[in-house]
Amino acid sequence: MKNFFLERPFSGRGMSGPGKTLTKGAGRFDWWIFVVTLVILGIGLVMVLSASGIKAEEYAGDKYYFFKRQLIFAAAGGITLWGAALVPREWLYKLQYPAIFASLLLLLVTLSPVVPAINGAKRWIPLGPVSLQPMEFVKIALVLYLAYFMSAKQDLIKTFSRGVIPPFAVTGLFCALLLLQPDFGSAVILSGLLFFMCIAGGTRFIYIFFSVTLACAGTLALAIASPYRVRRLLAFLDPFQDFQNTGYQLAQSLLAIGSGSFFGQGIGASRQKMFFLPETHTDFIMSVLAEETGFVGLSLVMAMFALLFWRCYRIVMGQTNLRDRFTAFGLTVILGMGAVVNLAVVMGVAPPKGVPMPLISYGGSSLVATMICIGLLMNYSRTSSR
Repeated sequence: MKNFFLERPFSGRGMSGPGKTLTKGAGRFDWWIFVVTLVILGIGLVMVLSASGIKAEEYAGDKYYFFKRQLIFAAAGGITLWGAALVPREWLYKLQYPAIFASLLLLLVTLSPVVPAINGAKRWIPLGPVSLQPMEFVKIALVLYLAYFMSAKQDLIKTFSRGVIPPFAVTGLFCALLLLQPDFGSAVILSGLLFFMCIAGGTRFIYIFFSVTLACAGTLALAIASPYRVRRLLAFLDPFQDFQNTGYQLAQSLLAIGSGSFFGQGIGASRQKMFFLPETHTDFIMSVLAEETGFVGLSLVMAMFALLFWRCYRIVMGQTNLRDRFTAFGLTVILGMGAVVNLAVVMGVAPPKGVPMPLISYGGSSLVATMICIGLLMNYSRTSSR
């Protein structure tokens, strides 16, 4: 079976070092991506202000507490975006192993006794007034490594010992550390990232099939080992059956979406954010958006994301350097999986996984990491032939 992703001719094969397109840097940025990012980010800031005010007043005595912090995160994200957009790719491509080891170290720190558990999980490293969530940066580090591996090992990618075991072992190690936190949703995201990178890289279908089968069997085993996890995974099938327990969050999310109707209740008029729906400014902010702006507002946001991913697709397919294409593809997958999984969760199509909506949900680590992805894609747009 032909791999459409690899049919276009490239400027080199080995790609362990920069190709000639890496230092060329003569093209223009794709300003569409930048403008769409600003629009979505602006919508996100408005929704954080609307969704977090009541909780912020109770938590910090200042209804603008989370909004002001998100503004600071957005400013920091803007700096990292332009840093990523302007960084020479020769420098970027020397980071695949340092980034992997740094990510591994950060995940080990989260499991250490010095990091407190929040809501029963150890996913954040406190750094004074802010907290770092390493998982958001692990995704970028994994993409840099997998893009390097898939491009440099194209002649070995269809072999099992040298083309399959290394990337699966690295991803599996990260997933194991995430499960120890525990963070089952993030482990699923990393597994999905590996899956799509293997599809793009040309890994044999039989290896992918057996790996997916083993992953599903492992997921089932973990679920059986924890009855509460089984209830949570199945609650999305009928959240109203266990309304006061495992189905509560999703049921409140569906009530918010349903009450939004076509035009919504109006910005700031959400009733579910009145301590009914948990995580209103983070994982379930799209539920509040749907309640306040209705079908029209939610469709507009989805259209903006569709435009963003279309521009990303053009950048990916416009690369003539194999490593460039794999890296740009992986960054696009990070953004796409975040948006799709978050919407699937808030609409009850998938079990709750704690995945924030890119550029909209409150959170410094998520926003900065997303802006890095956007910045790197802008970097690649300079060498796109489309």
